[in-house]
Amino acid sequence: MVLYRDEAIVLRTHKLGEADRIITLLTRENGRIRAVAKGVRRTTSRWGSRLEPFTHVDLQLAHGRNLDTVTQAETRGSYAAPIGFDYDRYTAGTAMLETAERLVVEEREPARQQFALLLGGLNAMAAGERRPGHVLDSYLLRALAIAGYAPAFVDCAHCGRPPVTATGELGSHRWFNPSMGGVLCSTCRIPGSATPARETLTLLGALLAGDWPVIEAAEPRHVKEANGLVAAFVQWQLERGLRSLAYVER
Repeated sequence: MVLYRDEAIVLRTHKLGEADRIITLLTRENGRIRAVAKGVRRTTSRWGSRLEPFTHVDLQLAHGRNLDTVTQAETRGSYAAPIGFDYDRYTAGTAMLETAERLVVEEREPARQQFALLLGGLNAMAAGERRPGHVLDSYLLRALAIAGYAPAFVDCAHCGRPPVTATGELGSHRWFNPSMGGVLCSTCRIPGSATPARETLTLLGALLAGDWPVIEAAEPRHVKEANGLVAAFVQWQLERGLRSLAYVER
């Protein structure tokens, strides 16, 4: 039996047999893996609460032919209670877990940046100091950027042209299209592109950069418009929408 240790966030679980569960994990060193946790559904199990979604754990696992097996589990941080007892936090947090699972496609491929981003996002969500929708949108944009799908909110996503006005000042492009990767100049715009407010594009850039003073100062109408654009961008890049995003209050 070959054993190894890793730090992980529990993304999802489902039943296996009468007492076991299959746990989907995002680990620091081994990326996304699936492992069997034997006996965790029994009332006498020591591990039951340690292997629930939103839990940050230290694990010892045994390599298996198809699925690894959890042999030890120690809790490093449990976000299930502070996130799970608030509907807005829970739905937003669930969308974050689903996004992480969808973006880390290959099993056992290191995904340290995605792991660190998700852990930070869950910390922020559990703390309750920021709006769940803001934390979610910032996480979604940054997770996509790490995966190679960084949106363009300043220069044209197609030709790279900066938004310079006739007087030589920095302005903003008027059009946004998820299929093109972000904002578009007048030359590159295509039919069906949205025309968001300049303040909305500023907010989107702040969400991507994690500029919280700008995010928290945004007006509700610009927040609502940004929500829709983030959802559209995520749906396009992932090729199908996040199921959990439909339950997020917008």
